[in-house]
Formats: sequence, C-alpha cells, structure tokens
Amino acid sequence: MNETVPGRNLLRSTGAVFLGIFVVFVLSLGTDQVLHVLKIYPPWNEAMWDNRLNALALSYRIVYGVVGGFVTAKCAPRNPLRHALIMGWIGFGLSVAGAIGGIVMKMGPAWYPIVLALTALPCAWAGGRLGSKRSN
Repeated sequence: MNETVPGRNLLRSTGAVFLGIFVVFVLSLGTDQVLHVLKIYPPWNEAMWDNRLNALALSYRIVYGVVGGFVTAKCAPRNPLRHALIMGWIGFGLSVAGAIGGIVMKMGPAWYPIVLALTALPCAWAGGRLGSKRSN
C-alpha cells in the first residue's frame, strides 16, 4: 500500500505548483480584462506606455503572486515553502521570457516586465510563508 504514496505525492506536488500558477494567471488576466472593458487600459492590441497604468498592473500582479504562493503552499502535500518557491522560479522564468519579448516588441516601458520578473520570487516566498503557517 505504501508504494503508491510517492507517486500520489508527486502528482499532488505538481498539482499544487500548477494550481498556484493558474490562480496567478486567471486573476491577472481577469483583472486586465475588466480594466480593458472599462477602458482604463488601451485595447489589447495596443502597447501600454503610461507608467501609471503599468504601476497599477504591477501592484495587483504583486498581490496575485503572493496569493499564488499561498495557494501553492496550502495545497502542497509537504514542504509548502519549497513548493511556493518552485512556483516562483517558474514565474520568474515566464516573466523573463515575457520581458524579453515585450522589450523587443516595444509593448511598453522596459521597467515593467523587468520589475515583474524581479518580484516573482519574493512574492512566491511571501505567499509560501503565509501558507506555511499552521492554523490553530
């Protein structure tokens, strides 16, 4: 009976990490869509050069990164902070790829995707720390 536990834990670990990433994507893109519909953001096919709008996007993405780390930690079968940091490293890699593409394609100011990449790990760590705390 114990032979199935490692496979089950690997599946739960992978699921926890990808659930955290999914939560960050859904919350981020959902908020983006609402702001596009409200015409606060320019249409999707236009670059967003306004530093205030980019700062707004960064602010909620930071919060959502913490939420993703929290969800990952809460769903992890063990070592919740390690799982959240794995999610953070994946987010960092995706953010670096997005930064390179965004800068090359001139989709907005370069500082925004760079700071987004630099905040991926600290946000995941903060969420992982919050998610690691035991509830009494």
